[in-house]
Order: sequence, then C-alpha cells, then structure tokens
Amino acid sequence: MKMNPLQTLYVTQFLSAFADNMILFITLAIIKQQAFPDYYIGVVQACFLIAFVIFAPFVGAFADKNAKSQVLLVGNAIKAIGIIALFLHLDPAVSYGIVGIGAAVYSPAKYGILPSLTHSESELLRANARIEGYTIMAILIGSVCGGVLAKISLTGSIVACFALYLISLLLTLQIPRISGNSSIRYVKEARAFLTDMKLLLKDRTTRFSLVGTGSFWMTSSVVRLAIIAWVPAHLGIQSVDQISMLVAVTGIGIMVGALMTPKLIPARKYYNSYVFGIVMIISILLFPLITNLYLTICLLLLVGFSGGVFIVPMNTVLQDKGQGMVGAGKTIAVQNFLENSMMLAGVGIYTQISKDGLSPDISIMGIAVILAGFVGYLIIQRQRLKIVV
Repeated sequence: MKMNPLQTLYVTQFLSAFADNMILFITLAIIKQQAFPDYYIGVVQACFLIAFVIFAPFVGAFADKNAKSQVLLVGNAIKAIGIIALFLHLDPAVSYGIVGIGAAVYSPAKYGILPSLTHSESELLRANARIEGYTIMAILIGSVCGGVLAKISLTGSIVACFALYLISLLLTLQIPRISGNSSIRYVKEARAFLTDMKLLLKDRTTRFSLVGTGSFWMTSSVVRLAIIAWVPAHLGIQSVDQISMLVAVTGIGIMVGALMTPKLIPARKYYNSYVFGIVMIISILLFPLITNLYLTICLLLLVGFSGGVFIVPMNTVLQDKGQGMVGAGKTIAVQNFLENSMMLAGVGIYTQISKDGLSPDISIMGIAVILAGFVGYLIIQRQRLKIVV
C-alpha cells in the first residue's frame, strides 16, 4: 500500500530520529568501554549541538532554495557518513559532530515542508503533533535499542544505524519534489540571518514561541544527561541498556503529550501552553527526593507528558506565522539556532559542573529554576498579548 506524502515524511523522520538516538547510547557504551571520563558524554553532545549553531545561517536558505525532499535526502546522507566515521573508530565526539551536521541540514526541511503538505492551520497542528509524536517515539525506541544493541555488539549496533539512515534516505525519494525559491543566494541569506532573527524576536507571537521551545529543549538536553548520572546514584543501576530504558520513559510521556495536544490546547490558544511548563518544573524539582524505581518511572512520564503539550502548540504557531514573515525554512533555522545555542549553553554548564564533581541533583534543580525563569517570562508575555481567552 502506497503511503501519502505526509505518512512517508512521518516514517522517514521516525527512522532518522531512531538512528540519531541509538547513536547517543552506542556512544555512551563506547565511552565506558574505552574508559573515557564520565563527563565526556557531555562533550559528545556539545559537538552535535555546535553543528546546529554554526550552520544555522545557511541551512535555512538551503532548505528554502531547494526542494525540501532533496534536502532531507542530503541530511540523511551526511548522517550516514557520521556512522561510517564511528565504524572506522574516529573519536566519538567527531563522529557525532558529523551526524549533527546532517541533522542541522535535515531539520529545517523536516518542519518547513509541513505547510506545503497541509491545507489549514488545524491540519498543520495535527501534522506537527504527529511528527513530534513519531519523533519522540523514535527517541524512546531508539534509546532503548541503542543501549540493548550496544551491549550485545557495538559493531552490529553501528551497522544497524547505518541501515536505518539508508532506508530513510530511500523513502525520502517518494516525497514530492516541491520546487524551492531558486533566486535565493546563500551569502546574501546568511547576512540576512540576523535580520530574520531580529524580525522573529520582535514579533510577540513568534518571540513567545521561540523562548518557549528554546527553554524546553535546553531543559530536556540537560535533564537527559543528568538522568544518566542520576540513575546510578539514586537507584543503583549501572547497566547502559537499563539506563537507556529509563531515559526513554520520558519519551513515552512526550509522545502521549504531543499526540493529545490538539485536544488539550487548540491552535489559537497556544499561549496557554505555559501551564504545562509549570507542571514540568514541579516534576523536575521532585527528582532529588526520589529513590524508588516505580516513582521514578511515574515522574519521568509526567515530565515527558507536560513537555510534549508545552512545545507542540508553540511549534505550530511559529511555523504558521514565520512562513509569511521570513520563509518556512529560515524560520526553522532561526529556531534551531536559538534552541541549540541554549542547549549548548546548558550542556556546557552541565559538563563543567560534572567535571568539577558536583552531584546530578544540583544540575537537575538548577535547570528547573532556569526553566521557571523562562516560564515566568512567558506568563508575562501572555498577559501583554491582550488576547481574550
């Protein structure tokens, strides 16, 4: 049975994100096997994020100039090169950095193509919810499979990642080639990147979305790394595959939250998503008090669910409004730049304090306080929007 373009996009995104998250836990296993210091997982993650920050001024223009289906293909091909580098025993940080370049190319097209494949704001919201849901499902299953396969065979797990990228690449060929804007010039657009970012930050609606999504992903990146260190300290679990399963529980919550978002928060009431940001903060602050496995699972589910509902409405309104302001691809590129700059800052701080020997509890409480500051800003902005709810 032939899939329609949206369904094909969901599958290609699922497979690509699946492999992305396998790699992180394969890399964690390599770090443990080769006796790298524990904080090196933060260095690896930082190399992935740096690619998004460096290439942000160019990848948006690349996505808007070319058929987005072709851009998805290029992104997957670069990711596959990163896997080959890992197979050839290059430094894990370098290999994961190459994967990051592929992901940076892939992301603007992944989201930027949605307005072209949908026909209304409500359909765009559903498409966003689904692609977010499939992405989180990929994070969930990919994280678990990465940990399990790495325990069985590192070489086999790396080959599996390569195969997933290859299948995703081939499926991308089934997505229609919708011509981009051939008049776009990369140097000119790179210079205009700061102007685009200022324009999006000046508008209250898009600024609200950018601050919200950036704070969510910064928090998620730090919590994910902190949980990897928190689990052995609080639950006594040391095995990579078991840790990967627990980290993946958050993905279940995010997936459910993302898929339920259209029923909980209508597209035109995106500004109410801050409520779930508050729930996320409270949930994170409870972690230092927990030493029970089942309570940990419940808490991870709650953090994920609230995070999923928090982010999807803001992604939707940003794409819908940003497309008319600066272009779909460039909007996502600005979003990626801001999100990954914030994630890089968070991961950098976490890596440094881990290197200094501070406990993961401090990291978790610290990121919850920072998220609270951002959510407080969103509450103020919501009031200033003067929208009658």
